[in-house]
Amino acid sequence: MVNLFDKISEKNKEKLLRMLEANTLFFKKNAPILSTIKGENVIGIVLTGYIQIVRNDDNGNRTIIEELEENTIFGTLFSSITGEDCEMICREDTKLIIIEYNRIIIGVQSNYTFYTQFIQNLLQILSDKINERNDRIKILTKKTIRNKLLEYFKIVSKRNGSKNIYLPFTFTEFADYLAVDRCAMSRELKNLKDEGFIEIKSKKITLLY
Repeated sequence: MVNLFDKISEKNKEKLLRMLEANTLFFKKNAPILSTIKGENVIGIVLTGYIQIVRNDDNGNRTIIEELEENTIFGTLFSSITGEDCEMICREDTKLIIIEYNRIIIGVQSNYTFYTQFIQNLLQILSDKINERNDRIKILTKKTIRNKLLEYFKIVSKRNGSKNIYLPFTFTEFADYLAVDRCAMSRELKNLKDEGFIEIKSKKITLLY
């Protein structure tokens, strides 16, 4: 995974953040974020912590739209955070950097090699986010819970190069991520286990097929 500051020295990173007039914010576990982010055109960088972007519909159903781990980015132009039904919640103590888009555009005119590297890193991360979103679409468009589960397992296994999958969230959150009923998902996981497709130990799932 590309880090936004890959191939940029600590000294140049500090200079870069000053150029971008970046703001550093700290949030406690379970704290909401959206109300704190000012402006409509911003980019955020998760330095430490873990964030979930969640959508709540009128019936009270929750769907996890996106997960943001350390060194990942989000933004008002490419993340689902602009709707009134969306919220961003810190699942761990979190440290963010917030940058306004217009500062990035202005900085493009600079001749610093570290800035060119920063833009290259940013574009690669955006490309990776598009691929992740396409993978999510593949999962959600499957018609049955079983096929959603198997598609998720296939994508994560291929991405990590391993048949061992460690869920980064609780099973309730996993159901929210797949946009399915928690009890129905649990039954299908049990069926897959009984049929010899998977082994389950806590949040570790091993593929046997």
